[in-house]
Amino acid sequence: MTKLLYLHEPSVLHNLSRRYGINEIYTYTGNILIAVNPFKGLPELYDVEVMEKYKGAAIGKLSPHVFAIADIAYRAMIDEGKSNSILVSGESGAGKTETTKMLMRYLAHLGGNNASEGRSVEQQVLESNPVLEAFGNAKTVRNNNSSRFGKFVEIQFNEHGRISGAAIRTYLLERSRVCQISDPERNYHCFYLLCAAPQEEIEKYKLGNPSSFHYLNQSNCYDLVGVNDAREYLTTRRAMDTVGISKEDQEAIFRVVAAILHLGNINFAKEEEADSSALKDESSQFHLQMTAELLMCDPHSLEGAICQRIMITPEEIIKKSLNPHDAAVNRDGLAKTIYSRLFEWLVAKINVSIGQDPNSTCLIGVLDIYGFESFKTNSFEQFCINFTNEKLQQHFNQHVFKMDQQEYVKEEIDWSYIEFIDNQDILDLIEKKTGGIIALLDEACMFPKSTHETFAQKLYQTFKDHKRFIKPKLTRADFTIVHYAGEVQYQSDLFLDKNKDYVVPEHRELLSASRCSFVSGLFRSPTEENAKPSKFSAIGSRLENAKPSKFSSIGSRFKLQLQKLMDTLNSTQPHYIRCVKPNNTLEPGVFDGTSVMQQLRSGGVLEAIRIKCSGYPTHMTFSEFLQRFGMLAPEILRGDYEERVACKWIFEKMELTGHQLGKTKVFLRSGQGAELDAHRARVLRNSAAVIQRHAKARSDRKSFTLQRQASVHIQSHWRGKRARKLYKEKREDAAAVKIQRNLRRQLATRSYNGIRFSAVTLQSGLRAMAARSEFRSREQNKAATALQAYWRSHKAVSDYKKLKEASVVSQCSMSERIAEEETMNLNMEEEETDDLELSYDELREKLEELKFHLLSEKQLRVRYKSALFSIV
Repeated sequence: MTKLLYLHEPSVLHNLSRRYGINEIYTYTGNILIAVNPFKGLPELYDVEVMEKYKGAAIGKLSPHVFAIADIAYRAMIDEGKSNSILVSGESGAGKTETTKMLMRYLAHLGGNNASEGRSVEQQVLESNPVLEAFGNAKTVRNNNSSRFGKFVEIQFNEHGRISGAAIRTYLLERSRVCQISDPERNYHCFYLLCAAPQEEIEKYKLGNPSSFHYLNQSNCYDLVGVNDAREYLTTRRAMDTVGISKEDQEAIFRVVAAILHLGNINFAKEEEADSSALKDESSQFHLQMTAELLMCDPHSLEGAICQRIMITPEEIIKKSLNPHDAAVNRDGLAKTIYSRLFEWLVAKINVSIGQDPNSTCLIGVLDIYGFESFKTNSFEQFCINFTNEKLQQHFNQHVFKMDQQEYVKEEIDWSYIEFIDNQDILDLIEKKTGGIIALLDEACMFPKSTHETFAQKLYQTFKDHKRFIKPKLTRADFTIVHYAGEVQYQSDLFLDKNKDYVVPEHRELLSASRCSFVSGLFRSPTEENAKPSKFSAIGSRLENAKPSKFSSIGSRFKLQLQKLMDTLNSTQPHYIRCVKPNNTLEPGVFDGTSVMQQLRSGGVLEAIRIKCSGYPTHMTFSEFLQRFGMLAPEILRGDYEERVACKWIFEKMELTGHQLGKTKVFLRSGQGAELDAHRARVLRNSAAVIQRHAKARSDRKSFTLQRQASVHIQSHWRGKRARKLYKEKREDAAAVKIQRNLRRQLATRSYNGIRFSAVTLQSGLRAMAARSEFRSREQNKAATALQAYWRSHKAVSDYKKLKEASVVSQCSMSERIAEEETMNLNMEEEETDDLELSYDELREKLEELKFHLLSEKQLRVRYKSALFSIV
C-alpha cells in the first residue's frame, strides 16, 4: 500500500478489491498485513513447500503472506535476542482464528522438535485449539465459529531457536452466553456436542434433544451446516487426550456441562409467603435432583443456595428467601460461575500439560483478540471489547509513529513539528482510577439500591462536558462514546449485573463441599493453588477474593489483565495482522467496499495512513526520485551532479517548499507527490506530442517501404504462382495423355483377353456339347438296340403266349368237341343198342390217348420257356 503514489481511502480500497479478485488475499500496508477472508479453501497457500519458500526470505521479496510476518518475528527474535509479538485482530468472521492457527503452524515448523516420545510442545499447542473452540466458541449472527474470548499464546524458545515451552492466556469469556442467547445464535459448542454424544453417555447424564433445555432452546438454531456434532464430540475427546486431560477429568468436565443444562431447567413458583419461591413442578424437582447428583452435592442444600440468600450482620445471620425472579437470576449466576471456572480450569490444565520453560529468554506472542464492535444493541461485552481495541489502537499508533520517527532520525531530517493525535482522552474516560466509567460502574455495583438508570445519570453528570461522551436523546439509560473508529451507543441495562464477579457464599460453600474433587477444586481459594504464573505471562493467576464480603468486578479485573497484556506487548517488537471480512453473507468472491472500509477504519489501517499523511507520507531514495522526476530538469541530468544536489535543483526549479532531503531519501509532504506527478504528466504530454509526430512520420515511411516491399513480394509471388500453375497444367496434360494411353492399352488388353477367354470357353463348351451329343447318340443306339431286342423278345413271347393260348383254346375246344362227340356217340350208342357197348379195355385205351394229347401240350409250354430264356 505504501508504494501507492496516492495514499488515501479510495486507492487503498481499490487496491484491496483488485487483489482480492485474483485470490491475492494478503496485502502489506507498511508493517501491517491485511488479510481478507476468502471464504473458501486455498490449500496451495499453506502447504509445506510454501513454508519452506518463506523460510528466511526478506520481506517484500515474495508475495505478502501470514508466513512472512511469522518469519520476520522469528528472525528478529533470533538475530536481536528480543521477544516479538504478532497481534491479530478483526471483527467476527474475518478469519482471526484461522490466521492464528497458520501463524502457530509456521512457528512450529521453524522451531519444532522431533519428539521421540509423546507429543511435542508445538503439537500440544496446535491440538489445544479443538478443546478451546469447543468450550469458548459459539455461533453468532456473523460467524458460525466465533471465539467468545480473547487469547494470547506465548511460545517460548531456547537459545537454539527451538520451542521449549508455551502458555495460553485468555481474556473476557462471554459468561452471559451460558444463560442467555438470541435467535439465530447458539450457546457454546460443548453443550450441543454433549447432546450428540454416544447413547450410553446421554442415558447416564439424562440428556436429550437440545430443544428440551432452557439454556439452548432460547434460539431455534441447534445444528450448524456442514458440522456433525457427534463427530466433533469424539474429536474433542481425542484432543483432550492429546493435551493431557485424563479420562477421569474428562468424565468430570462433561458431568459439569450436563449439570449446567439441568440447572437451567429448574423453574420456580411463588409461595404463599411474600417474596419467597419454591420449585415449580415435578420436572423442576427432577432437574434439581440430576444437578445435585452430577455435581455430587446435597439437593436440599442446592435448592437452599438458589432460593435463599444469607445476609451477615454484626448481630446475627439472616436467611432471606428470594422471589421467583431473583431465584432465577441466582440460578443463572451459579451457572455462569460454574462455567467460567470450568473454562479457566481447562486453560490452566492445558498450560500445565504443555509446560513452560523458566530458562527461556525470548518468546513470540500471538494475540487473537476481538475487533472493534458496534451493533444495534451494545452491552457490557462490547464496552470491554472496544476498551481493549482503544488500548491496542494507542499501542498501534505509537508504534507506527515510532517507526516513522526512527526513519526520520535515521535520515536526519527535522520532524519536530509533526502533529500526532493520541486517544489517551478516551482511555482516561474509561479507565481513570477516580471518575472513570469503570470506576463509577464498580461504585454503582457496591451499592445495593443502585440501578442502571442511577448509573447512567451519574455518567451524564460526570462527563457532561467531555468531548468523547454524548448523552443520546430520548433515552434515560444509554450513553455514547466517540471511539477512534466511530460513535458507539451503549445500553446500560445489564452493565451492573454483568460487571459483578461476586461469588455468592452459599454457592461457594455448596460446591467446595462437593464429594467430587474436580468440582470442589474449581472453587479452591488462591492460597490453595500452587500454579505459578509464567515469566512472560500477560495475566497472572485468576485471583478470587478470599473474603466473601469484598467486592470484585469483571471490569476492574479485566482492566488489570489488559494492563499486564500491554506491558507484555510493550516489551516486545510488535507485528500487526488486520483480518477483514469482505462481505456479511460469507460468500466467496464478493467484495463489499462499504463494509471493508468500515473495518479498515475500525482496525486502525486508515488511522495509520492518516499518521503517515500527517508527516511525510511519500518518501523515496534519491535515485528513485531522479528516475521518476528527472525529466522535469533534463539539463541537470546531463551534468555530472550528485544525486542530492540534482534533487535539490529539481525542487528549486519546481518552486516546491516543505519537503525534506535526508541522507539517502527525499521526503514529501502530503500532496507534493501529486503536484510533482502533475508536472511530470504535463512534460510527458508535451514530449509525447513531439514523439508522436516523429513516430508518425517514421511510421508512415516505414509503412510505405513495407508496402512497396510487400507489393514487390506479392508480384514476384504471384508470377511464381502463375508459372507454377502453368507448369502444373502442362504436367497435368502430359499426365492425362499418358494416363489415356495406358488406359486404352489396358482396355484393349482387357477386351482381347475377354474375347479370347470367351472363344476358348465357347469352343470347349461346343466340344463338350458335341462329345455329349455323340455319347448320348451312342447311349441312345445302345438303348434302342436293347429296347429292340427286348421288344422282339417281348413280341416273340407275346406271340408265343397268344399262340399258346390259341393252341390251348383250340386244343381245349378240340378236346371238348371230341369229348362231346364221344359223349354223344356214347350216349347214342347207349341209346341205340346195348350190344354196341364198348369193352372196358377199349375205353381205357381212349382215355390214355386223351391223356397223351394233354401231356404233349405241357411239354410244348416248357420248350417255349426254354427257348425264350435262351433269347434273353
